[in-house]
Amino acid sequence: MIHFKAIAKIMGALLVLIALLMLPGIGFSLYYDEDPWPVLTSSVIAMIFGVILFLSFSKQDQNIRKREGYLIVAISWLVMAGCGMLPYILSNEITGFADALFETMSGLTTTGASILTDIEAMPKGLLFWRSMTQWIGGLGIIVLTVAIFPLLGIGGIELFVAESPGPTSDKVHPRISETAKRLWYVYVGLTLAAMLMYWAGGMTFFDAINHALTTLATGGFSTKNSSMAYYDSAFIQYTAIFFMFLAGTNFTVIYFGLVGKFKRVLRSDEFKTYAFSLIAIAVILYFPIFARGGASSELAFRNSLFQVVSLVTTTGFVSDDYTTYNEGVTFFFFMLLFIGGSAGSTAGGIKFVRHLTFIKNSWLEFKRLVHPRAIVPLMINGDRVTGRIITHIMNFLLIYLLIFVLGAGVLSIMGYDLLTSFGAVATSLGNVGPGIGLVGPVNNFAFFSPGAKIFLSFIMLLGRLELFTILILFTPFFWRAN
Repeated sequence: MIHFKAIAKIMGALLVLIALLMLPGIGFSLYYDEDPWPVLTSSVIAMIFGVILFLSFSKQDQNIRKREGYLIVAISWLVMAGCGMLPYILSNEITGFADALFETMSGLTTTGASILTDIEAMPKGLLFWRSMTQWIGGLGIIVLTVAIFPLLGIGGIELFVAESPGPTSDKVHPRISETAKRLWYVYVGLTLAAMLMYWAGGMTFFDAINHALTTLATGGFSTKNSSMAYYDSAFIQYTAIFFMFLAGTNFTVIYFGLVGKFKRVLRSDEFKTYAFSLIAIAVILYFPIFARGGASSELAFRNSLFQVVSLVTTTGFVSDDYTTYNEGVTFFFFMLLFIGGSAGSTAGGIKFVRHLTFIKNSWLEFKRLVHPRAIVPLMINGDRVTGRIITHIMNFLLIYLLIFVLGAGVLSIMGYDLLTSFGAVATSLGNVGPGIGLVGPVNNFAFFSPGAKIFLSFIMLLGRLELFTILILFTPFFWRAN
């Protein structure tokens, strides 16, 4: 039996937290002499419902099992989307349920796709809330709640596992609440560092804090219509590259690096593969980009490295329109939408550890064919990977590909061309932002029908919660009583 009353109590706590996180946007509204009431009213509504839910079920125990964990994560993201829509709707800046849902879900899932045609015309308070939704969704609101609310200390591991990105959840401390806290310390610290670097590079304070929020969240929302291409500054763009790279790194690895445990960093096969792959791909793509002409050697390399890091980490910032390159380069960039960053990072996508496991296992399969009686274990980070994990990863890859194909088919049936359908589903499922076709890096998603926007919002949520957390809710055995 599912403990719905305990779930309702936790939803109340989450609503209170969301209400508090809305408050900084009010300050920017007042500073820029804008109407603060849309954000303020949204915060009050979330606070009222949160307090009512929490107090109504405050005596419920917190016996959260795995089933409740999956359900809490799924419901909380829907609740966050509902609350996140309110400032847009109340301000009349985004009209229509589908548009508001798409923009909010794109923010929370750190996808970065947008329906806004003139971002710079938006009120500053709403732009800050738009960036904040990505920062909230970066490491996940559940991880934040486990870190802050002791009331979730019991059973918190189920929420952490259900939401944390990647097939494994390495802990930096035996207590899951302490692990969540330390990861958030790293997250907040890197965000502040990025803000100071952007500010020192020439951004205004408002632009610096917004871009810092969305960089560390690997979200890609910008305060400028042309994204990072607006800033014709090598310092700012290299700063973005550096922090996008860190954001796409397993935060546990970053933590070990910060505390001086460099052997733990070098022990990570995923991190070494991740770093080497980014550099190698950028070097490969540099040559056709430079050969196109119109850019110096340094600028061509910067554009190559920026776009590679941006797409692989699923940030989605834009410094150049990669669809203007030749078709081979454009196709190469499209394939980057399927890589993803590291497990345990804020990046979306398939994740390097899954690719690494798949490639290693496929290579070892040839050896097993030649030596059928030999025991050939698969090793990652010096540890043996169990058959259960390999099966889980293989199933994930198959389902991911199946959803991509079926999703593109649904959009094409709705009347969109095949290239745009593939691009929209690939970038939504990978939580990247830009794609190909009519959803390229200089385009937006405003032209999609309301039904298509709602469908893509669901695809974003599937990708952000790693497929199984949502899909398991559609299975009959999930709802059967124990």
